[in-house]
Amino acid sequence: MNDSWKKRTKLVHGGIRRSQYNEVSEAIFLTQGFVYDSAEQAEARFQKAGEDEFIYARYGNPTMAMFEDRISGYLGYEDAFACASGMAAVSAALTALLKAGDHVVASRALFGSCLYVLQDILVRFGVTVTLVDGTDNDAWAAAIGPDTTLVFLESISNPTLEVIDLKHVCDLAHAVDALVLVDDAMATPVFSYAQSCGADISIVSTTKHVDGQGRMLGGVICGSRELIRGPIETYVKHTGGAMNPFTAWTHLKALETLELRVRAQAAAADRIADELSGHAKLNAVRYPTHKDHPQYDLARRQAPAGGTVVTFEVKGGKEACFRFLNALEIVTISNNFADAKSIATHPATTTHQRLPQDQKDILGISDGLVRFSVGLEDPEDLIADLKQALDKV
Repeated sequence: MNDSWKKRTKLVHGGIRRSQYNEVSEAIFLTQGFVYDSAEQAEARFQKAGEDEFIYARYGNPTMAMFEDRISGYLGYEDAFACASGMAAVSAALTALLKAGDHVVASRALFGSCLYVLQDILVRFGVTVTLVDGTDNDAWAAAIGPDTTLVFLESISNPTLEVIDLKHVCDLAHAVDALVLVDDAMATPVFSYAQSCGADISIVSTTKHVDGQGRMLGGVICGSRELIRGPIETYVKHTGGAMNPFTAWTHLKALETLELRVRAQAAAADRIADELSGHAKLNAVRYPTHKDHPQYDLARRQAPAGGTVVTFEVKGGKEACFRFLNALEIVTISNNFADAKSIATHPATTTHQRLPQDQKDILGISDGLVRFSVGLEDPEDLIADLKQALDKV
């Protein structure tokens, strides 16, 4: 990949590997294994596989390699490892890099499955976890110390859209030689600032904006070649969490339109936040780079847009919120986000249902909270649909 290429060009041409047939569209290598010319070649490859030398699809595959090269180059990292899902990427990265006795500092505003990995799985194996208010810079400074091995956070939290001062956290962590892992799902690959702020690893749930069309589960861990081809590759290839080649191929094709889709969705999200701001049926509207967001200045310093998700709180709690959701005509009710189709979710009873009530209260996941993922429909139609549904509350 040519480093001088602009980002949109990298999304179309990055990582290309053509077979002897010189196909235009990337090839899908649907094979679990590879043939060797000799026993000596097989022995040598198992000792150390060279670039574009493959052994077994659990270890790597030409289609997967194209995808890994393309997305890591786009995000500004040296390398990547593609995984079966976003959570496969999160759990692999954390497990590969931690051992008994290590200390993790993490934001308390994390996706429920991430909290489960930290608090229910890793602690069983002797990892200590400290959760902090991610919006409080002093809390990070107090928690990160010489014993800290790794820091983990969502750059923008799901579902309440808290924004973390990522450069500040990276500086604190690196001062004690701790690694920083960022879950970039809400920030989107297009507006990600993980690499520019100094994060060692960016984890992307490619189920979301990369696929972005409700088809495939996927995840990717991006970082230095030393980390990716060292502990992370070793862990994933032995535990079986690698992405399958067909998913990698669909992701490659989806990357070609990623910027066009996400920029359109983000522009619509900003407009929708503006249209709903001050609505009589809502207590609050939140979008990171909208003026009403409590961390607006920080969000604008870090990125030109706040992603593709808007949250708002419907007055009247769960009952009113359900009336609103059930009155939607274009917008679908589902639990995913970052899709071409607009999706509304009630986090308190779905994605974050299992959190104890006191944790929901701390995080601001109220019974009236709606997470609205803005799709590719005409913004005028979406605004009309949201407003007519609010009229029925």
